[in-house]
Amino acid sequence: MIIEKDWISKNGRIFRNPDTIIPYYSLDLCLGKHEKKENMNSFLKIPVIVLLMIVVGLPSGVNAQQESTVEEPLSRKYQSIISIAALTAKGDLIKLKPELNAGLDAGLTINQIKEVLIHLYAYCGFPRSIRGLQTFMEVLNERKAKGINDETGADASPISQEPNKYERGKKVLGELTKAPQNGALTGYSAFAPVIDTFLKEHLFADIFERDVLTYTERELVTISVISAIGGAEPMLRSHLNICISLGLTSLQLKQFISVIKSTAAEKEANDAQTVLDEVLKNAR
Repeated sequence: MIIEKDWISKNGRIFRNPDTIIPYYSLDLCLGKHEKKENMNSFLKIPVIVLLMIVVGLPSGVNAQQESTVEEPLSRKYQSIISIAALTAKGDLIKLKPELNAGLDAGLTINQIKEVLIHLYAYCGFPRSIRGLQTFMEVLNERKAKGINDETGADASPISQEPNKYERGKKVLGELTKAPQNGALTGYSAFAPVIDTFLKEHLFADIFERDVLTYTERELVTISVISAIGGAEPMLRSHLNICISLGLTSLQLKQFISVIKSTAAEKEANDAQTVLDEVLKNAR
């Protein structure tokens, strides 16, 4: 039995009254273990009834705090990936150089930046990709001459060749879109089935399976290139939806537009903003 005088209140907190020491049951009661505590230090173990009073009396704001989320902005690495991809796609090598330096300074490894430049060839062609790689080689040589030794980073892990590349590509595309890829070919894929094969086997198997970049990082490269070159709004819409599926927030995607506008192309950024507004509206 708990007697009122056994507990005292001080500054809104409940303490065991040191002048009255009587046996009480610890929380082990819940486990069926009756343990009497007669030592003064026993007040550190709160009796069940007091614990229940505290839990019931918790302010509702605790749950609200747990449910509330704060959207994180794009990291410096992500912003560098966007700038590097967009400027390479535009062929603006003069602006690309400082962005490559900024990417290394932000913590991107040499292999990660190389992978960005390799990935984007699937969306803007070999010439832009190769010129980006050549510019990156110049940057690395200049930094090495200054005594800067950048981290090489991990290379791609070995890739299993089972099942076949087409099936693996379908699986990756399904993971990106959160939708099954078992239906009949439609649209351009039905019109030219070989391009569907190239997309599944090469882009989504050969390229996306390389783990030097995450799916999210690869999609940032993709939407950066598509936005920078312009005139490919349907593809941009699809990949923005993939970005949302991968967990990028509306704040981060709006920041993505800002990076494109400040580093690559204002008109194309405005066009991309229109597509993003539509995507976010439909995602609600």
